[in-house]
Amino acid sequence: FSGRTSACQALDEGSIPFARSTMMKRPVEIKALPGYKLWLRYSDGVSGIVDLSDLVEQGVFRAWKEAGVFERVQLGDHGAIVWNDDIDLCPDAIYLQLTGQSPEQLFPNLKSA
Repeated sequence: FSGRTSACQALDEGSIPFARSTMMKRPVEIKALPGYKLWLRYSDGVSGIVDLSDLVEQGVFRAWKEAGVFERVQLGDHGAIVWNDDIDLCPDAIYLQLTGQSPEQLFPNLKSA
């Protein structure tokens, strides 16, 4: 994860104001499935499958096409979904995709600029 600060880490540490009073939902279990899909279970009990196949032709995600790379998914610091130092996904974005919620529903204290 190479010591960089992710947006998820900034949220967890409270350096983004609306996050201080927001309970963060984090993945607690993850499993790679065929077809560039992930099964996840979050700390609030929500679980399901997300399809990431639309990312496989974009930028760093092309690495998933190499044998065994996608299957190496794991949970990293601050709940990030990681494959290596170059590929990680914010668990909040995946939670939104999984539940169909809007950012305002997940972060009720979020204010529009």
